[in-house]
Amino acid sequence: MKISSNFDSGNIEVINADDPAHIRLRIPYDAGDEFMQWFHFRLNGAKDQDCTIIIEDLDKSAYPSGWEGYRACASYDRETWFRVDTDFDGEEMTIRHTPQLDTVWFAYFAPYTRERHHDLIAKCQLHPRVRHEVVGETLDGEDMDLLVVGDDYADDRLKLWAIARQHPGETMAEWWMEGFLTRLLDDHDPVSRELLQRAVFYVVPNMNPDGSRRGHLRTNAAGANLNREWATPSLERSPEVYWVEKKMREIGLDFCLDVHGDEGLPYNFIAGADAIPDCPQRLIDLREAFEANLRRVSPDFQSEHGYPPKAAGEANLTYASTHIQNTFQALTMTLEMPFKDTVDTPDYFQGWSPERSQKLGASCLDAIWGILPDIKG
Repeated sequence: MKISSNFDSGNIEVINADDPAHIRLRIPYDAGDEFMQWFHFRLNGAKDQDCTIIIEDLDKSAYPSGWEGYRACASYDRETWFRVDTDFDGEEMTIRHTPQLDTVWFAYFAPYTRERHHDLIAKCQLHPRVRHEVVGETLDGEDMDLLVVGDDYADDRLKLWAIARQHPGETMAEWWMEGFLTRLLDDHDPVSRELLQRAVFYVVPNMNPDGSRRGHLRTNAAGANLNREWATPSLERSPEVYWVEKKMREIGLDFCLDVHGDEGLPYNFIAGADAIPDCPQRLIDLREAFEANLRRVSPDFQSEHGYPPKAAGEANLTYASTHIQNTFQALTMTLEMPFKDTVDTPDYFQGWSPERSQKLGASCLDAIWGILPDIKG
């Protein structure tokens, strides 16, 4: 029997793997030694054996409450990911599974690999209305990819941005991107067709390539949490934010959606930027309209549960959504998806999944279409 993680986004430390019934593991910290939550490993050689896998020290993880009610993801083919029996006692998480095949992969959520990312970029650029631009480079030398979708030479087009995966372990965000882009580039889809008559989309499918490959939950190669770097990004610490924010200023911005995953809450929800200084009521009304549109088209989305709202003027302007909305006075929101499942629309076999993330990404185009006439104010 062998447990390994020496691959793209792999992350685990083996303490004991001599007996399938008593496997003990530990999750290494991200660069910066602050965050520990993402795991991704492969188990080989335990076919038809009852495996008990204990991951210890999770009381020291970034979000210990995120393990409550959580079930680990597993796959035999790395395409279909399903949930397995999982318990958490406050310190250790126990995964129980009897592999049906020689090799099984386990992960915190279905991984979105760098190879799949490159395939997504390559597929999208085949469309005649797509331009692929590399806006900068990360500390590990990875390209920062930007997809420009639409006729960006036309000055009358709205400039709509979507960015994802500032926190690399929130892989559901790039699965969302795949669904979003696939529908946006469907020439037979009437909503996508009409959106591209009036708007240009600027899409960054992965804001944190280094952390994604390294198997981090929240940080880049320098240990920076990118969603706290927007006020003062630097090439030395947060080049990913530096290059994207610079491009936003060059091009302009009328709308932005920042896509994330949440470890604790079993819901899809929006975190708005209403608490920026002197937030116009128009932007609050527009956010509420977006949410109402998304609720109508997707039963997986809700607005009742989410983060507690901050008081007016008390926004943390180092966050992407608050910095962007404050800078451009344009509607900017954070979309959160669960690592667990949705309470109101559960799926016992898969929980929240890549497929459902893709569908929500597609549905967001309907929500954008519903507010398009009012985005400019």
